[in-house]
Amino acid sequence: MLYKSNQDLPSDIRSRLSEPYQDLYRAAFNSAIHWYGEATKAHKVALSAVRMQSAMNRNVLV
Repeated sequence: MLYKSNQDLPSDIRSRLSEPYQDLYRAAFNSAIHWYGEATKAHKVALSAVRMQSAMNRNVLV
């Protein structure tokens, strides 16, 4: 199942993640579901993408 908008995301994802991270989760999930064909694996990939981006954002020097 592909997520066409952030409103289609599961409620726990919408409540835990900010809008930019919801966008990232949705894009990663949709890509992974095409690649792997399994929702469980796609969810793990999407969460990993969010974690990686979050870690990168914390390490940015301003």
